[in-house]
Amino acid sequence: MDFFERTFTQPVMAILRGMEPDRTVELAERAWQLGIDLVEVPIEAPRALPSLRATVQAGADRGHRVGAGTVITPEQVRTASEAGAAFTVAPGLDAEVVDECRRWDLPHLPGVSSPTEIQHAHRLGLEWVKAFPASVLGSSWFAAMGGPFPGTRMVATGGINAHNAPEYLRAGASAVAVGSALEDPEQLPALAELAGTRERGEDAVSRA
Repeated sequence: MDFFERTFTQPVMAILRGMEPDRTVELAERAWQLGIDLVEVPIEAPRALPSLRATVQAGADRGHRVGAGTVITPEQVRTASEAGAAFTVAPGLDAEVVDECRRWDLPHLPGVSSPTEIQHAHRLGLEWVKAFPASVLGSSWFAAMGGPFPGTRMVATGGINAHNAPEYLRAGASAVAVGSALEDPEQLPALAELAGTRERGEDAVSRA
């Protein structure tokens, strides 16, 4: 079974970009309290690596796997693996990055925004893709892609929050990725409901 098929036990992933290590870990812990298991820390710049390493360690202490995002070169794949990332995510689709991820035994979630890219992902043996930017594509895009690509599992990413996430899930997204929503106490109960853990969400609100 595909890594993402096994680990997306609920349809939400957290993206924690551009924060210091302590704040990144704090929001990762909030996500885990909400019942959101998968956390991604983008590493578009070297200064982001301490945040990834700190979150990987926090996740290991709590039994959660943390991934590295914005992995767009083979060199970044190696960096992510050495930092302890359990998976990688990219804004686009690059065959060299996919191959390098396989060499390092890292599941990869590439970004797509067209039928051509989804088809290419299929040829590379990828069942899960990141549809980006979801808010620009619109929820109807997911419904349209479900016709020719019924086996593709899409994670709606970019501009997703607790309020519009259900629309994308109803349209055919298998999961959604949220970021700033985790910093908004008013959205936490709705995120918890999406993750299927209302009680944990109320606890997270009290800690926010």
